[in-house]
Amino acid sequence: MAHKKEHLPEKICPVCGLPFTWRKKWEKDWDNVKYCSERCRRNKKMKTTK
Repeated sequence: MAHKKEHLPEKICPVCGLPFTWRKKWEKDWDNVKYCSERCRRNKKMKTTK
């Protein structure tokens, strides 16, 4: 049975500026998730201003 993913929480990545949505692996730690990917987390010192 397929599930609709219309109402998932969303955040904006401070490094790349792109929106990203909640993922199952972040279920217990969603409040502390700041970056959309490991790559952005590693490059957090290179913030881009858009």
